[in-house]
Amino acid sequence: MNQYEVMYVIDPTLEDSARTELINRFSELVKKNGGEVDRVDEWGKRRLAYAIQYKTEGYYVLMYIKAPADLPREIERNMQISDSVLRYLTVRYEGELPAKREPLRPYAAREAAASAAEAPVAATEEAPAAEAPAAEVVDDEKPESEAE
Repeated sequence: MNQYEVMYVIDPTLEDSARTELINRFSELVKKNGGEVDRVDEWGKRRLAYAIQYKTEGYYVLMYIKAPADLPREIERNMQISDSVLRYLTVRYEGELPAKREPLRPYAAREAAASAAEAPVAATEEAPAAEAPAAEVVDDEKPESEAE
């Protein structure tokens, strides 16, 4: 079985229950066709780079799956039929499952978290610097055996 990354953008005007049902439907489709869902990351509402069907925002979902080679075609066929899916992309990847990304926080919350994190870090950075040994001086002279 191959590993795939399936990203799709859902219509943001869809209700929460309908959106959850749609995400579960695609996960069940993978399971019914002999694949397994490793993880489903819901990134939430984000601004689109360009308008799609006169919409400027979309609800992003990223799904990591292990599936037979013919399953991505079936997933994309179902996404194409669904009116609620604005865009989709399936990519095969190799290697480990990437770490889960945290959702973006508002700017004010990020700034507050950064300032709170800086205070303890500054105290711990000074201590290792004071304990660090002095750098060794390297002589550029040749050893005595080569000097002769």
